[in-house]
This record gives sequence, structure tokens and C-alpha cells, in this order.
Amino acid sequence: MIGGGQGAFIGAIHRIAARIDDEYELVAGAFSSDAEKAKASGLLLGLKPERVYTSYKELIEKEKQLPEGERVQVISIVTPNHVHFEPTKLALENGFHVILDKPMTFSLDEAKELEKVVKSSGKLFCLTHTYTGYPMVKEARQIVKSGKLGAIRKVYVEYPQGWLSTFLEGEDNKQASWRTDPGKSGIAGAMGDIGTHAFNLSEYVTGLQVTKVNADINIVVEGRKLDDDGAVLLKYNNGASGVLTASQIAAGDENNIKIRVYGEKGSIEWQQDIANTLLVKWLDKPAEVWRTGGGYTSSYVTSNMRAPAGHPEGYLEAFANLYKNFAQSVKAQIEGKTATPEALDFPGIDDGVRGMAFVENVIASGKSEKKWTDFVI
Repeated sequence: MIGGGQGAFIGAIHRIAARIDDEYELVAGAFSSDAEKAKASGLLLGLKPERVYTSYKELIEKEKQLPEGERVQVISIVTPNHVHFEPTKLALENGFHVILDKPMTFSLDEAKELEKVVKSSGKLFCLTHTYTGYPMVKEARQIVKSGKLGAIRKVYVEYPQGWLSTFLEGEDNKQASWRTDPGKSGIAGAMGDIGTHAFNLSEYVTGLQVTKVNADINIVVEGRKLDDDGAVLLKYNNGASGVLTASQIAAGDENNIKIRVYGEKGSIEWQQDIANTLLVKWLDKPAEVWRTGGGYTSSYVTSNMRAPAGHPEGYLEAFANLYKNFAQSVKAQIEGKTATPEALDFPGIDDGVRGMAFVENVIASGKSEKKWTDFVI
């Protein structure tokens, strides 16, 4: 692991997710840019002192020198946005598979450069768009893909948070400080942090791609340097239209990301607060409530469940599904086999490039006087 040391939030989430299915063992890490914190973090996690490194360059260089059966196979990178590109590029070029926290890079130019590296390296790459790991999100994708809803006409996706309703970055809050800092987060705040999740979810579930955007981007809290609220009208490549909202000043809301997809024959609705449930509604018959473990869902649900029906699985398990599927795909590559479609169902480099394109197109649209702007990669 690179990043995720003492005081970090997402590093611990990644480590829990990796352990859930016993597919990984944490054996090495460069957990902080602060050498003392890096060493202390590694020792607290029970690593051998010689496998605790003080920089990502040292980790990659020294691990590469170890015999194949001893060196790390996968490197998980959980640093802030501005420290995504270089360690990912270096890891791939030196023969390591990579799991990377989103958004993929600091800029679209970096994303396109990383795309070249991934494709030339022959190594596998996973981007942790967590919400695609939920079983019923996967089922929603399969329902749309089957054609049961007919042609998709309308998409609504929203991600409301309230944690940045005040100027937290002025109170020595580490998470708020880097996420609202253009030097660390990039050109977007809310749209980069959570808007990319909503965008990715809409394209994942529908199988469509956004071709045009019309954005209203706001900085609501006085003194903030990056957007904390916004809404985007979307046009998809089949002619469908959509609405995406992402806000970090929605006081009282937590992380209830939600999507509704309307086709000519019916619709689906999913939200994180009731993640085991998928609402399927029809034009000419009663609505249906689909549940994980119901026995009527696809293999994409059953292969991403761990608990009996009625036992809630949530955010950690969704995260773990990305790690599990990636591990199965890596194992298949090592054994010279073809991974199953279910195992290959994790976000990758194409999602990352489109996510960064979303950020740059939406911010540009928000600044433009034009009503609609093309989605350019």
C-alpha cells in the first residue's frame, strides 16, 4: 500500500476491503510522505520493518529486487489526487498490478498518459468506484443490458453530502483541507470528489456514454477555493437525457447516492441507504421490490454476496467486491486462464479517463456562457 497511514480515512477502508475475502495479505507499504509516520504506521500494522518504506519510489525499487515469490503482486494506492499519477505509472512500468483510489489522476492529460501506460504494461488496473461493487447496482446494470426496460430515455443520479456545509478547511481538518485545495485535489471539489462517483454510476448502470453537458457549478461556502455544489444536464449517446447533482453543502445528508433509470417499458431505482433493495417499476403492471438473496437475481448478484438473505451488506462489502474481483482476475492472468465475466466486472482505466474528462468538461461548462458543450476527451 502507498498512502493510508496514521490519520488517513480511506486507507483503512481499503485494508478492510482487501481482508474480507482472504484474497490478500498486506506485506509492504509506504504509508506516508513523512518518514517517521510511515515507519510507525507500518509497525502498527504488523509489517516487518524491512518492508516498511519511506517513499513510494523506495517501495517499488526494493520490492522489484525481491524474488518473484516474495515481492508484492498488487500495489494499492490511496494517496490524495495529486499523488496518484506518478506512483501508479512507476508501479505499472515495474511489473506490479495496481488498485487506485478515485478520481484517477490530477488532470485529464495525466489520465490519458496513464491509459497508455496501463495498456502497454500488460498489468491489470482497478479504479475504486465503490458503488459499482454493490450487488443490486450490478443487477440494475444487468436488467438494463437485458433490454427489459426498453430503450433508456431518462437518467437521474444524485449524490448529496452535508459535511462541508461550514468552512471546515479553516479548522485544521485534514480531509477538508486537501479535498478543497486546488493544489492537491485539482480543478474540482465536489464534482471531482463525489460527482465522479455519480457520473460513473450513471454510465455503469445504463451502459451509455455522456456526449454533452450543461453545468451549473457553485462555491457556496465563503472562502472556499473549489466547488462544493453543482448540477449538470446530460445528453447520452442514444439520445437519452439525464440530470446529475452533487453537493457537499446539503446539510443533514450523509452519503445517500441514488440513481433512477427510465426506459420505455419500465424503470429501476437504487439508493445506498437501502442498498440490498432494487425497485423495478413497470409501465403496465405493479412495481416489484428485488432483494439480494432472493433466488431470482443474476450471477452478478450471487457472486458478490457473502451473507444470507436479509442480512445487510454495505459499503465495506461493496469495496471488497472490487478487491475480490480484481484478485480473481489477477490469479487468472497468472495461471494463463481467462477470468470470468463476473470477476472482470470492476472499474478500470477507461472509467478513469472518462471520469477525469467529466471533471474537466463540467468545470469548463460551468464557466462557459454556452448552453451545451460537447463532452471532449
